[in-house]
Amino acid sequence: MLYFIVYLFLEVLVSVNISSAIGGLATFFEILISAFIGISILVNFRTTLAENMRAVSLSCIDLEEFQRLNVFTLIGAILLILPGFLTDIIGILLQFSVITSMIVNRYNVKSRSCNTPFEGDNINYKKDDDVIDVEIIEHDTTLK
Repeated sequence: MLYFIVYLFLEVLVSVNISSAIGGLATFFEILISAFIGISILVNFRTTLAENMRAVSLSCIDLEEFQRLNVFTLIGAILLILPGFLTDIIGILLQFSVITSMIVNRYNVKSRSCNTPFEGDNINYKKDDDVIDVEIIEHDTTLK
């Protein structure tokens, strides 16, 4: 409950200061534009989900980090839909993977280095040393 009161206090302070500086009409358009951006992020969430699934499959991130990154994207989109400047600022920051990665790594989720199939392939294929490569040439002795 205390966090909600602190949030409301900060939201009112930030919103009053910014809206007094830019005016009522610009504030109205900012609310509409940020809501449309939040809705478009929710509509295109499957693209973000596919990118994060690709990162999991390439061992760039682990499953816990995958879940947290997707949750932060969803929370950021919802915050963009809600009216208010502080929620818009936080929602935009949560959309950047650098910010969300810092938040996720803050809670001791270790991400591994991203190994694509083409980089770091130091696999030494064992060859059979006792196999002799030969070429077989067939001579057709029959006349046609």
